[in-house]
Amino acid sequence: MKDTEKESPGNKKVFRITNLKQAKRIIKIVIGFTLLLIGIVGLALPVLQGTITIFLSFAILGSEFVWARKLYKRFGDGANNIKNSIFNNSKKNADKY
Repeated sequence: MKDTEKESPGNKKVFRITNLKQAKRIIKIVIGFTLLLIGIVGLALPVLQGTITIFLSFAILGSEFVWARKLYKRFGDGANNIKNSIFNNSKKNADKY
């Protein structure tokens, strides 16, 4: 049996947070997934900025999960590509005139 699992009356296992590191990790995970859900809803609603919220959720979840870190990097690389294509095209158009 792990240190975080204790036998309670009735023979049920109970999960207990034993240190501050575990508590911080759980808080990060809860906040990250909450932001991810809000971001997904925000994609459909005009009030919320879904893409920004999803980007923030990947940034938070990336500290705990490899898949989120990869998506965060892919999201950032895509944003850089878009930025570069916009600014490079505007410079080419400015040179024509």
